[in-house]
Amino acid sequence: MTAETQVYRIEQDSFGEMSVPAEALWGAQTQRAVDNFPVSGLRMPPGFIRALGLIKAGAAEVNGALGLLPKSVALAIARAAQEVADGAHDAQFPVDVFQTGSGTSSNMNANEVIARLASQRLRRSVHANDQVNFGQSSNDVIPTAIHVAAALALQQSLKPALKRLQQTIEARAREFKGVTKTGRTHLMDAMPLRLDQELSGWAQQIRHALARLDAVQPRLLQLALGGTAVGTGVNADPRFGPRVAAALARRSGLRFRVADNYFEALSAQDTAAELSGQLKVLACALMKIGNDLRWMNSGPLAGLGEIELPALQPGSSIMPGKVNPVIPEAVCMVCAKIIGNDAAITVAAQSGNFQLNVMLPLIAHELLQSIELAASAAQLLAERAIAGLRVRREHLREALSRNPILITALNARIGYEKGAEIAKQAYRENRPILEVAVEATGLPRAELARLLDPKRLTQPG
Repeated sequence: MTAETQVYRIEQDSFGEMSVPAEALWGAQTQRAVDNFPVSGLRMPPGFIRALGLIKAGAAEVNGALGLLPKSVALAIARAAQEVADGAHDAQFPVDVFQTGSGTSSNMNANEVIARLASQRLRRSVHANDQVNFGQSSNDVIPTAIHVAAALALQQSLKPALKRLQQTIEARAREFKGVTKTGRTHLMDAMPLRLDQELSGWAQQIRHALARLDAVQPRLLQLALGGTAVGTGVNADPRFGPRVAAALARRSGLRFRVADNYFEALSAQDTAAELSGQLKVLACALMKIGNDLRWMNSGPLAGLGEIELPALQPGSSIMPGKVNPVIPEAVCMVCAKIIGNDAAITVAAQSGNFQLNVMLPLIAHELLQSIELAASAAQLLAERAIAGLRVRREHLREALSRNPILITALNARIGYEKGAEIAKQAYRENRPILEVAVEATGLPRAELARLLDPKRLTQPG
């Protein structure tokens, strides 16, 4: 349907009449937001819309149980809200991310869509403010939606992906146990280590990332709902917030509860900033692993050439046969984006002016995007890079045999200065360190071979 043939209906809010597309489920306030904020074309994430649906469904059930709404109305609202939570009406949420800082436009978008669905079900009018939004304010609903959406995304998406990545790394480490290689510090040859030891460092990074995410959870599960406009709970039954939190807990399996302090929950976004910070640390870990894989895969002739990553696609439009480490590259770009999102969230989290933070939609968008990007990157890294990589064992052995830094093992016998002379000679003459050490020290070859054995040096003592 073109703009010229678009059919409209008239809706009304406290500002007056408004033309709304006839087929749209939203009403006047949503349409005003669409018209007022043609900024980016970015909409609020599906996870955020899902959280709004769950909150509205829980609120309706509680208001019905408390006798604050007629049972039939409460049931119709709850069913409509569940449809929203199930993703059946995502196209009905057109409001730009860059909108009013409280997220009021998104809250009213949800209220209007749910009210219209409930009205259709009941065949009589359900009011978006007076009934769907009963006992609520955008000021407590939107912070609650951020926490609920982030907690669900962690539980259902990111944590499982990280656990799979950790398990994949650990499985490959067991497979590579005993494979010895040249270590590197400053990108320069260093003492040897085993490949399983190197991978164990990656696995520990992911293990720690999971622990950090778990550490945020007690604060993430605290909800602002019940604080209403400024934290005092005006117009809300004191039982409302705790009961909705309990309803959300039943629906999700997560231990949601009301915030310890509503004034903090509305005015500050410290927990979102904390979670974003932990996602940034995770991004640092994933980028380290991605870059290690890129370096280890480099070559195959003029680079390190220690491993071969799965060949997934042609690597060049002009150089035939070239294959690039596309998965680690994509992961590293994801990490850069997460770090950038954290910078935006850091600025936004500072924008709590008196009783309300006024950059809530931005925080919601960036935080949920970071969680989903991290989950996708972890899954890709596990399934399309680490699970299928092949180790070039002979190349590792050859490089290791010529590593002059092995002379470090003789420090106690010949001293640092003599060792440096032998290492420089081995570099200069491109000869195995054992051969040069035999000539330069006068120690028995068998003893030197034992002392300079790379595998022994990976488990000193």
